[in-house]
Amino acid sequence: MKPALLAVDWGTSSLRGALLAADGVVMEERAFPRGILTVPPHGFADVFEQCFGDWRTANPGLLCLMSGMVGSRQGWQEAPYCPCPAGFADIAGQLSWIASGPGSEAGRIAIVPGLSCARKGLEADSALASLPDVMRGEETQVFGALQTLQLQDAQDVVMLLPGTHSKWVQVKDGGITSFTTFMTGECYALLRQHSILARTLPTGDSPFDEAVFVQGVQIAVRGTSLLQTAFSVRTLALFERLPAEALESYLSGLVIGEELRAQSLNANQRVVLIANTALTQRYQLALAQCGIACDSPGAQVTWTGLSAIAQTLCP
Repeated sequence: MKPALLAVDWGTSSLRGALLAADGVVMEERAFPRGILTVPPHGFADVFEQCFGDWRTANPGLLCLMSGMVGSRQGWQEAPYCPCPAGFADIAGQLSWIASGPGSEAGRIAIVPGLSCARKGLEADSALASLPDVMRGEETQVFGALQTLQLQDAQDVVMLLPGTHSKWVQVKDGGITSFTTFMTGECYALLRQHSILARTLPTGDSPFDEAVFVQGVQIAVRGTSLLQTAFSVRTLALFERLPAEALESYLSGLVIGEELRAQSLNANQRVVLIANTALTQRYQLALAQCGIACDSPGAQVTWTGLSAIAQTLCP
């Protein structure tokens, strides 16, 4: 079987690629610790060639589609954001094509654009009247998940993409109407490594404690602010109410619970969770505390999304 697409997910900290058949089946995958922050100025074409040049040599003229932070100002080439609301056709129709690069031909490598939206800010201030939000890479995962779960015509779906910067995405009639970013993973890392809590927490990673994690979620969703509940990590340790090895799980529950506390969800709401195995486990547990069940389409949705875009170019 001959590959039809080189699909690339190039983020801040990692680089993944896959050879896909015409029907979207994954033929081969690779991953490298070569996120955009590791690439020197003007070095993207060289890194791309080092990682995938042999695939392209073996398949002359192979189409390549890339998503993620590779399209940011710090990436290979900036791909302008598509404003919301945006459908699959908007994304597929606004690719940013790479002019040239080692071992490549013009018009065979393109970057998928990210999305932008805005929410209300301070009406009296022209600069802050609306607060912009952006995503890169998640839009491809969302459309891949819609394909996988056959939800292209769904009337009302919430897509949750947790991580360093969690995204809550509103989908209606197969298009992304709006989204909101929460700095959940980054806040956890800052508290874990750089706050007074770091002196209380173990230096190494502790085993995940499901029961204590759930308790952290419950306290967060019933609380008023993470600024208040986070200090209980220190005091519970101080009074020996929680063992040191459980504190990481408790803090994780507090931070994720704070994210959920900000949502307006009901038991009838359909939530699609797109995450790795570890985060899927935690968010499923956390959502269950709010009475919310969720679907999880698996880890291949980026490849599914990029394959669907490729099919619009090569029907």
